[in-house]
Amino acid sequence: MDFAVSEKMQAVTGMMDDFVRKELFPLEPEFLTTDFRDLLPLLEEKRRMVRQMELWAPNHPPEYGGMGLNLMDHALVSEVLGQSPIGHYVFGCHAPDAGNIEILHKYGTEKQKIQYLKPLVEGKIRSCFSMTEVDLPGSNPILMDTTAVTDGSDYVINGQKWYSTAADGAAFAIVMAVTNPDAAPHMRASMIIVPTDNPGFNLVRNIPVMGHTGSDFASHAEILYQSCRVPRENLLGPEGWGFVIAQERLGPGRIHHCMRWLGICNRVFDLMCRRAATRVITADGNTLASRQIVQAWIAESAAEIQAARLMTLHAAWKIENLGVKEAREDISLIKFYVAGVLQRVVDRALQVHGGMGMTDDTIIAYFYRHERAARIYDGADEVHKVTVARRIIKQKVARKS
Repeated sequence: MDFAVSEKMQAVTGMMDDFVRKELFPLEPEFLTTDFRDLLPLLEEKRRMVRQMELWAPNHPPEYGGMGLNLMDHALVSEVLGQSPIGHYVFGCHAPDAGNIEILHKYGTEKQKIQYLKPLVEGKIRSCFSMTEVDLPGSNPILMDTTAVTDGSDYVINGQKWYSTAADGAAFAIVMAVTNPDAAPHMRASMIIVPTDNPGFNLVRNIPVMGHTGSDFASHAEILYQSCRVPRENLLGPEGWGFVIAQERLGPGRIHHCMRWLGICNRVFDLMCRRAATRVITADGNTLASRQIVQAWIAESAAEIQAARLMTLHAAWKIENLGVKEAREDISLIKFYVAGVLQRVVDRALQVHGGMGMTDDTIIAYFYRHERAARIYDGADEVHKVTVARRIIKQKVARKS
């Protein structure tokens, strides 16, 4: 694996980093205290600036207006943009749109690409992804109660979903529902496009997360599908391929997440080091940085961030060169390892800031609230650990025999 970063990507990430620091960091106090919907005009102005710099939609198809970066290059971009909670949104490569764009680009019909993919890449509309269900484990997507029953030329969808990120204000949802109940477990569900203004699509509520309900893009919705009728031509890919497509979506998506988490780690690590070096704690001028426990936190954080970064880049390289199937173990490893590093580094940074760390006077408390979920979504850490362990044990036993 070559760790060299091309001159082009050095220039791209350098420009993005400069933009994030100068244009987005100063917006964060308003982001923390303002309804997201009220912030949209200002964010749209920042998006216009990004388009003028030709840095819009870095990982999306160039034929639809994106930069067309490969997975390795976008990993570097995601690390830079992850420093701010609005970074990916302003640059047009935010979840869940990023994953939905990948699905539409690979499996969408020409009509679907014109109607949904093109305006999505352009940032003219937003989308959401409806997979997780209230009463069933999100870490096991073959367990699903939502159904899409064929009725003539339509599907009729019934079911309840939640944690559909950014459904508030989205133009359409990609819904995972059981279409083939008698098929093998991994071939029962399909993915179907449902416009959010369709009768039977009911946004029940934006779910409060750690006391924050959010709005528009910065929200997570509960959705009730009640006899929601859509044309069968809204099917994405072959019928029964919902699980297959979901796995293809989640592999690269975990690279995006992990590098974004590392961007967060870099941000709070910088804040922690500055706070330790400037926070006076004794009458003779000693700072927190003079204390060995704080020095240990800094050293441990630096080592863990570096290890997590190298693991993630290696997984991205493996996906790109060998495919998602060959990188399954690496994808699981980075999912739980990087999520754990994120939680520890953010917690240390908050602790070093003391009482200030609990407030929104810095960005740390926001990350502490909203990124705790990193150990849950895209498969709970425990599921990934068990999966990896089983695979390793099987390999070791096979070699011995």
